[in-house]
Amino acid sequence: MASLVALLEAGTTPWRREWDAASGGHHVNLLSGRRYRGANPALLTLGMHLRGSALPYWCGISEAKALGIFPRKGSKAVHVLRPQVHQRGEGRLAEAAPADAAGTGGSGAAGQEAAGAGRRWVSYRPVAVFNAADLEGEALEGLIQKRLQAEGVSQRPEPERLAAAEAVLSCWPVPVRHGGDRACYLPGPDRIQLPDRSAFHSAGALYATWAHEAIHSTGHSSRLARDLSGGMGEGGDGGRAYAREELVAELGAVLLGDRLEIGSAMANHAAYLGHWVELLKESPRVLLQVLSDARKAADLVSPEAPEADGG
Repeated sequence: MASLVALLEAGTTPWRREWDAASGGHHVNLLSGRRYRGANPALLTLGMHLRGSALPYWCGISEAKALGIFPRKGSKAVHVLRPQVHQRGEGRLAEAAPADAAGTGGSGAAGQEAAGAGRRWVSYRPVAVFNAADLEGEALEGLIQKRLQAEGVSQRPEPERLAAAEAVLSCWPVPVRHGGDRACYLPGPDRIQLPDRSAFHSAGALYATWAHEAIHSTGHSSRLARDLSGGMGEGGDGGRAYAREELVAELGAVLLGDRLEIGSAMANHAAYLGHWVELLKESPRVLLQVLSDARKAADLVSPEAPEADGG
């Protein structure tokens, strides 16, 4: 958390990431190729930034050691959130996903989400993974090349990705109007306002900004009913509510950017950095709580496709 706050204080938004198919695209397990899911792409994008890595490939320490690969001296793990499904009355706990693989965002190891009529619930526990840049060993280069080749084959051409992203965002039932010089979501009329398309330096930037505002719109009282009452410059609870909602939209847009393969390189939101620093310093656990809200919002706009068998 201290590293994150330091980056924000330096004017960096370390969870933003251009979509780079040449460097692998999605965050995946180095060995199996399984994608990390839920809120974990946001945590892993932050982890990549902190270590200056360009490779979104990760694996756990035990599976790495089995192949003679070890973390470099001084390297640190990133903790993804692994879901576990609890069944009331059966005295047992079932894993919701294979180790090191999926994981969904939640409120941390002690966080829980109801599932069913009080009979099943999900909790999340942290699982340590290391980035390919953190590892060393004779087998490492071959594994990286194998993963790059496999991921390259699965990448869609840019026009196809952008067309698919527009289709998903256009299906979101909140109307969009173009014009003016700012992007925003207006809760009263329940409408998204975006500048004209020509104002964006690329189609990807347009869709990333649209995704950000779509995440805001999931907080409407008719949807996920988040607190949208705060405003920039307000103090006290209003300022905290504003900062928290902007952080939900930022991280939700990162998750949508990963799912839609458009990245999250939207227009600069530097004015919010000070608010986020204050919020995270005041309550470090808020990041995990915000990730949970961001994942729920992203799921509403663009649910994750079911995982394919195998991997």
